[in-house]
Amino acid sequence: MTGAANPAWRSAAFDALGRETFDLLIVGGGINGAGIARDAVLRGLRVALVEQADFGSGTSSRSSKLIHGGIRYLEQGHVGLVLEATRERERLRRLAPHLVRPMRFIYPVYRRSATPGFWTLTAGLWAYDVLAGLFRVKRHRMLSRRALHVAEPTLRTDGLRGGGEYWDAWTDDARLVLETLLDARGEGAVVASYARLVRFVQDDARIAGAEIADALGDRVVTVRARAVVNATGPWVDAVARLDDPAAPTRLRPTKGVHLVVPRARIGHHAAIVLHAVQDGRVLFVIPWGQHSLVGTTDTDHEPGRPPRVEPSDVAYLLDTVNHWFPAADLRASDVVSGFAGLRPLIAPAAHANPSDVSREEEIFVSPSGLVSIAGGKLTTYRIVAAKVVDRIAERLGRTGSGAPIGPSRTAERPLPGGTSQPERLAADALARDGHGLGGPVVGHLAGRYGERLAEVLGLVGRDRALGAPVLPGLPDARAEVVEAVERELAVTLEDVLRRRTQVALFDDAGAERAAVDVATLMASALGWSEAAARAAAADYVAAVREDRSRWR
Repeated sequence: MTGAANPAWRSAAFDALGRETFDLLIVGGGINGAGIARDAVLRGLRVALVEQADFGSGTSSRSSKLIHGGIRYLEQGHVGLVLEATRERERLRRLAPHLVRPMRFIYPVYRRSATPGFWTLTAGLWAYDVLAGLFRVKRHRMLSRRALHVAEPTLRTDGLRGGGEYWDAWTDDARLVLETLLDARGEGAVVASYARLVRFVQDDARIAGAEIADALGDRVVTVRARAVVNATGPWVDAVARLDDPAAPTRLRPTKGVHLVVPRARIGHHAAIVLHAVQDGRVLFVIPWGQHSLVGTTDTDHEPGRPPRVEPSDVAYLLDTVNHWFPAADLRASDVVSGFAGLRPLIAPAAHANPSDVSREEEIFVSPSGLVSIAGGKLTTYRIVAAKVVDRIAERLGRTGSGAPIGPSRTAERPLPGGTSQPERLAADALARDGHGLGGPVVGHLAGRYGERLAEVLGLVGRDRALGAPVLPGLPDARAEVVEAVERELAVTLEDVLRRRTQVALFDDAGAERAAVDVATLMASALGWSEAAARAAAADYVAAVREDRSRWR
């Protein structure tokens, strides 16, 4: 694999994978896999996790960046899912205040459109608040036509009746995965990215581990484990068939595309709930700093084919934004980045609409004992992980060392950066100084790293050049590149530019210009030669341009 490093931590991880017998091996390093690893290791289990690419690089970093109760699920009758999600939303706000923050939503109502009627929406928002109970962010309120126009003056006024204001939460999905995994690793879990599952190993028809290949080297190790979990998201069916070729199809994957556009072109303040012009399905326009995140599509996708942003996806989303925000006039050339992901939804009865497929999870156990988790939502990952580990604990009885397996501890334990409010951390850091950074940059770093802010500021304190931005106009500091490689398990430019930071999401063309500088910073930490760094930058730029050429 070009453009990647094989640092010492991965070599040590592969040594341990091939040497030890684990209580639990998890295949898949997205949000479910990371959550299961953290829950299990905190109960005393010896845990290993392998991921075929970067941690969180699939579905888990390609979401709408929301931690939400799912108000539209009420229309589908999924009351239990909404009840569970609203409680988990508030728990995550408490355990990761730097990563999960309140966000205001506006749901406009129009005459003669796919939007619900004013009184229907009123009843739905009341139900949403009642289900959340004491766990709601803030109480909803209904807005008259005039009040809504004052709140969001660039929204279409033709046929506008008013609307509702309610609250959910925003998150950095990639970093939610990362911090969950870093906590598991800090407690003793062995984790490896770019580690490909070759085949499962069985003893007397019972699953007993797996053969894992290092995609960055030539090592293949056999990992022995008392239990194995398949947490591969959209690849659950394919992985299950490595264990049992006759395993039934469990999933109906659907593709979701998001676009990032300049927020000033739309002019909105809150997150806006819209109905697509083409088919009436719900999508969001979400404020994201100086940008807006528009999404998502929801279309059936052929299994085994990587999801791509297509011209039809761009047209679908921009047509809707331009209809409801007439002055926006967005074109494909205005899109600063886009991404596509797959939802690993449980297969329903034939002919169901993709948007009506349940987001609830299911746990399957094969005849050989492979445990597979399918479906689920980002919001409820912690409680889903606890359910999976409960099943594992029931089967194993005790750890491999003979110790009892404890109850789940994740409901009260903050994530690594979540022990203090980011605003207080930023204020304290500015009062101490020693880094020379201004308030906006320190605030940005506190919001991204939380309690780990001191690690990044320490890098800047030792080398003030690391306080400069990766790209002018964005708050991401060059120190974050070093942090990503030295402490956050990043090994490629894409790992750094798309998931550890958000440079490529906010300006993909700018990320290309910064590629050589980023590769040079990574080289000093990873031991790359100058030629290797330039090759890594060139590979990154070529891949981004090829992907973008498909739709722009």
